[in-house]
Amino acid sequence: MRNAVLVIGAALVGLLLALALFAPALAPFPPDAQDILARFQPPGAHHPLGTDNFGRDLLARILFGYRTLFVVSTLSVVGALLAGGALGLSAAWNGGWIDRLVMRLMDVLFAFPVILLAIGVIAVRGPGAGSAALAIGIVYAPIFARTLRAPALLLGETDFVVAARASGAAAPRILLRHILPNLAPVIFVQASLSLSTAILVEASLSFLGLGMQPPTPSLGRMLAESRAFLSLSVWPAAFSGGAILLAALGFNLLGDGLQDRLDPRLRSQ
Repeated sequence: MRNAVLVIGAALVGLLLALALFAPALAPFPPDAQDILARFQPPGAHHPLGTDNFGRDLLARILFGYRTLFVVSTLSVVGALLAGGALGLSAAWNGGWIDRLVMRLMDVLFAFPVILLAIGVIAVRGPGAGSAALAIGIVYAPIFARTLRAPALLLGETDFVVAARASGAAAPRILLRHILPNLAPVIFVQASLSLSTAILVEASLSFLGLGMQPPTPSLGRMLAESRAFLSLSVWPAAFSGGAILLAALGFNLLGDGLQDRLDPRLRSQ
């Protein structure tokens, strides 16, 4: 509890995840229910956050939009962690030409701007939630590969790993029992920070019309659709943009707090 950043980040992330999980029970209306006579209503008792250009309740659409945002972002980061982490550990363990080949491949992916590479992947597969998750996963796989490779190289030279090798332990046993547990703090911190940026990338792709397709609610698409009606009502843009901000901020604070808590050097300071 002494780490205020960690507590605030965990509380904010927990609150948003609870809102997304219990969206069907919390939403005052179905997310796609239209009421043309109630278009552009300001926040009030009947519609707590107002309505959009089709008279749809903004609170309901934001709650269900969080579901889409978290599912796509989590799947992409987990996929990036599994693929990039496996490549990084393989490069650190084997060394030699495998290490050079894997790292040069990661350098090639790093050379592309994040959004441009994601758009290229979606252009091949077509827009949709699955394409967005795959694109973000490919973008973030090199980050996990590099992040895990460096400490894995150091752990490979420690006494307990050398002793395990001398005793005849197989490589999978050493990686799973001795190296991966010591990489857990790095994995948790990088996953939390990657989730915060993956949320922004998913919202950007949806804003461009390349993410989740209608009628499924999407915060990025809600923000894009509200641009044409700013002179009539600012509430759809303000609340959808604020929802994206809160989600990214929560995971960012959580990652920073975990880094302060799990890093021995920062913890001692």
